[in-house]
Amino acid sequence: MFENIMMMDQGILLWIQDVLRNDFFTPIFTFITRLGDAGAIWIVISIGLLFHQKTRKIGIMALCSLVAAFIIDNMILKNLIGRIRPYEMLSGLECLIDKPNDFSFPSGHTGSSFAVASILLLSLPKKYGIPAMILAALIGFSRLYVGVHYPTDVLCGAIIGIMIACIVYSVGMLVIDNSDKILFHRGKKI
Repeated sequence: MFENIMMMDQGILLWIQDVLRNDFFTPIFTFITRLGDAGAIWIVISIGLLFHQKTRKIGIMALCSLVAAFIIDNMILKNLIGRIRPYEMLSGLECLIDKPNDFSFPSGHTGSSFAVASILLLSLPKKYGIPAMILAALIGFSRLYVGVHYPTDVLCGAIIGIMIACIVYSVGMLVIDNSDKILFHRGKKI
């Protein structure tokens, strides 16, 4: 079964390279993939949310999700699993960006993107949450397009990011509810 998944992973990457890659899309997807470098776009968005009282708690949850995704994906799972990058294993696959020097599984860019985007989808109006999820998906796809991840790396990164966001959101809402109970006693601010 694992061999079938590897063959499918490799086939999808070669198909993307042979069919989708072109002079129009390449600069777009290399730019999109750089937005996810070190979680940059998500750090900027999360910090921006901290500046407004109404969104401060969302910003805190987004940053917590981002940190958790980094720890789980980049520090624990990548080193535990040790999957070699596809451009090192798949003959004929060209990497379009500087070659990362860590392991492939799961995609840290994708995990971080979905961790924060899911918090935004759960916490903000859909007009902000849906574009965040679309950006997360584009960042995930960009990792395939530039040849640095297998599809299963990206898929698992997205799943892990969403799970992290759901846990952080649930815990965050409990903390918010409890802090509101402490601050307000019988409808009066203490």
